[in-house]
Amino acid sequence: MSNTKTLTAEALHQFSGSENWYRHSLNRKVLYTDGAQYLAEQGGAYWLLDSIAIAQAHVKAVKAEEFQVWTLKVNPDSTALLTCDDGNKRIVYSESIPFTDFPLPEVKLYFTDNVIMLTSEY
Repeated sequence: MSNTKTLTAEALHQFSGSENWYRHSLNRKVLYTDGAQYLAEQGGAYWLLDSIAIAQAHVKAVKAEEFQVWTLKVNPDSTALLTCDDGNKRIVYSESIPFTDFPLPEVKLYFTDNVIMLTSEY
């Protein structure tokens, strides 16, 4: 596996729908799409999928939301903030990330029906 991150926002826009479903290893109830798999692989961000999947099992406010918008905002100092909102911009969960080398300044993912997906795959 290469340490070079080749993820671009343009590459993420190519995904619409998914031909494959991947089962998350830490929360077996959670699936993720081809686009989310690509994001994790090319962006070195399986940890991001882990955070979303773990929150489904352990954070009551997150579990209560049928539709979730997850936003990762990366700061210039390589810290980041991961938030989950209810689709109406009401934040139900946030997590400070002390360090990340995620290559994009921001990315959004949706979670609904136990599936993590890119926004373009919804």
